[in-house]
Amino acid sequence: MIRYDALDLPVRSALPGLNDALDAGGAAVLVAPPGTGKTTLVPLALAGLLGEGAAKGPVRRVVVAEPRRIAARAAARRMAWLLGEKAGDSVGYTVRGERVVGRHTRVEVVTTGVLLQRLQRDQELAGVDVVVLDECHERHLDADTAAAFLLDVREALRPELRLVAASATTDAAGWARLLGGAPVVEAAGVSYPVEVVWTPPVRPVRPPHGMRVDPVLLTHVASVVRRALAEREGDVLCFLPGVGEIARVAGQLGDLDGVEVLQVHGRAPAAVQDAVLSPGAGRRVVLATSVAESSLTVPGVRVVVDCGLAREPRVDHARGLSALTTVRASQAAGRQRAGRAGREAPGTVYRCWAEAEDARLPRFPSPEIKVADLTAFALQAACWGDPEASGLALLDAPPGGAMAAARSVLAAIGAVDSAGRATERGVRMSRLGLHPRLARALLDAAPEVGADRAAEVVALLSEEPPREYGDDLAAAWRAARRGGDAYAGRWRAEARRLRAGATDRARPPARDRDSAPRERDAGAPAGTGGQGSAPGPTGSEPTGSGAAGRAGSGDDRIAGLVAALAFPERLARAQGGSCLMVSGTRADIGDGSALRGAPWLAVAVADRPVGAGHARVRLAAVVDEDTARRAAAPLRSAGAEVHWADGDVVARRVERLGAVELAVRPLRDADPGLVRDALLEGLREEGLGLVRWSADAEVLRRRLAFLHLHVGAPWPDVSDDALHARVDEWLEPELSRARRRADLARIDAGQALARLLPWATGDAARLDELAPERIEVPSGSRIRIDYGNPEQPVLAVKLQEMFGRHESPRVAGVPVLVHLLSPAGRPAAVTADLASFWRDGYKAVRAELRGRYPKHPWPEDPATAEPTRYTNARLRR
Repeated sequence: MIRYDALDLPVRSALPGLNDALDAGGAAVLVAPPGTGKTTLVPLALAGLLGEGAAKGPVRRVVVAEPRRIAARAAARRMAWLLGEKAGDSVGYTVRGERVVGRHTRVEVVTTGVLLQRLQRDQELAGVDVVVLDECHERHLDADTAAAFLLDVREALRPELRLVAASATTDAAGWARLLGGAPVVEAAGVSYPVEVVWTPPVRPVRPPHGMRVDPVLLTHVASVVRRALAEREGDVLCFLPGVGEIARVAGQLGDLDGVEVLQVHGRAPAAVQDAVLSPGAGRRVVLATSVAESSLTVPGVRVVVDCGLAREPRVDHARGLSALTTVRASQAAGRQRAGRAGREAPGTVYRCWAEAEDARLPRFPSPEIKVADLTAFALQAACWGDPEASGLALLDAPPGGAMAAARSVLAAIGAVDSAGRATERGVRMSRLGLHPRLARALLDAAPEVGADRAAEVVALLSEEPPREYGDDLAAAWRAARRGGDAYAGRWRAEARRLRAGATDRARPPARDRDSAPRERDAGAPAGTGGQGSAPGPTGSEPTGSGAAGRAGSGDDRIAGLVAALAFPERLARAQGGSCLMVSGTRADIGDGSALRGAPWLAVAVADRPVGAGHARVRLAAVVDEDTARRAAAPLRSAGAEVHWADGDVVARRVERLGAVELAVRPLRDADPGLVRDALLEGLREEGLGLVRWSADAEVLRRRLAFLHLHVGAPWPDVSDDALHARVDEWLEPELSRARRRADLARIDAGQALARLLPWATGDAARLDELAPERIEVPSGSRIRIDYGNPEQPVLAVKLQEMFGRHESPRVAGVPVLVHLLSPAGRPAAVTADLASFWRDGYKAVRAELRGRYPKHPWPEDPATAEPTRYTNARLRR
């Protein structure tokens, strides 16, 4: 029996406009504030399930795509309750590993990942009349991809397929353009006022880094929750970035009397998720990740405590690592979170940051396509027939570098061919509902270790085990088999799903096979339809002593093989106190870890701690070298390596896996070209001082630098960069004959540098004219010019030798800076204008020095005096 009293929701007024928009063009953007019924009422109306009245429409089959499993299940159950039915009757749902639908299901709620799988199997979506993409503002990669595929379907195959992009807060104009100028239908919600209370921490808080959140902030959040309970009525919904932070805050709230503390996240048991969406008997504190930002209302919430953080995917291309990272939540997320407090009545949001910071927050969350690992997206695009994704209608184009990296991975695992098209193997990988790396590991390991064992280890890798399971993958596997916690339950379910995928090599592209062999009709008895019993123990306990002796034992061998197949570039060899991955990233193993001492590891999860130069191994398995060689065979190379190291040419024959050296032996007859390249490498690293620079060579280089600056062509640039660029012209043939550092030291740089003089134009003969090495001064002496500063050469000469000279000397038209020296050779004055010095500066110098050097001439008029190198006595003779 339909609950009409609960169907009187604000979005109902927008239904006529939405139907008109769909009738006219087949697509629409629906913008409806939180709590208006967008997620529950609209799909029922579009399917014609609301009975008689203005909202009743033609009978249609509707698929609703939600970004998260918790939202998909909750939405389906809520819609079924509104119809007075149970899930699986008129309304059903399909998520990974679970399908609850019946023969009469008209509205099916799926995750966007399931929708993608369905589109790849049946591009026409036969039997589906309307697709609703809910919460599209979150910009998850699967949702963006599904939208692009659906637009392709509408354009090429089924123009009658209707498409609705729905969200509470979104870039409506952008989605309207993407949907071909689709109209925007807005629903006015009943908005209850939400008071904002700014509660920044009193103590300084370190900004988030990677997965790390300052414990000071979490302690502050817990205190704000206590304050909110004391100051306001109703339940409290507290937003935190991840499971670890939820557990820490829950621990600090464990002593609350009469208050139930619930922890809600994607890994939470279904019973807890259901409890959150039902009214509580007493006051509740709901600690949640961003899964609670959107979709259904959490009843009873009047207060929101927002820590201001969120988790987003990031790829560290330099280290070959991808993971979630903690960031400041966007302004849009802040509005969405605050709106949770005003769904049912006026509420309050406590924001754990200063009001002045709010304007500096990003407006929207980063689109996942811009920051995430695109390997799975690239495989989806290849299977769709557009390997470059250039023809897909996307709000944001995928970054070129990330797509290139993704295609490289797909080619290495055999998912695409040389043209980027999906292979048969790649298509099968895409239908497993796994990241392509894990799909590769499942398919390649199953024939060797059995589908059961391969599926169990891949299930562990598809959802990282709890921290308490430890960093040893094989030990975590045993813990999951023994465990009775929520994670172990999800692991068993996922292992069952993957076991079927590993053995069903000829799975037909049927629409009712989206998620798993677990799927069943809603009316089937519980425990049937592939439920089965939990997987029993597989493999064997380790029999070796220590990590080094475990690689060949049952569990370790299997776990190591699967992890190595999934992440071959993270195979790591022990080196000193750390290990070096095939990718070139160095990683440390935690103190006291059972993995320490293993010569080889297959690293499944690694991160980089704050301020650390190395990554940190979070989850890995012990492997032997044979397994490493097999799993990373495409990364194996062998050949001559000649390079500059430790100050000289090193020539070796090396076998390696990526950056990891497997075997090395000296190379006696290295290729001369490789040796020459190594010598050039040495010259770049250590400088041109490796060749012999005599005093004459240094002078020649400075003279040429002076002429290049003041005269220009054809005089050459002799800077380090320029000489490196023209090494073939001036260091040959000496460089080709050299074999080691000592040979470079025997090369006469001056003789080599002379090759760069402009001989062809004849200007080389003017070198001494334009930049003479010495010039004659009035006394007759020939004094060396110092070209050390190419801006202005220096002539250092005794003052008495310049008597009678009225103008400063010039070279290449540039006045020389004259350093006038005392009879003892010490600087007495510096000038570039001799006439001015004789007139204004000489008197002071004469007064100071004539008493100190009385034997030398100090005429009153130096401009007319006779220059001399000698004393007065010598002159009288």
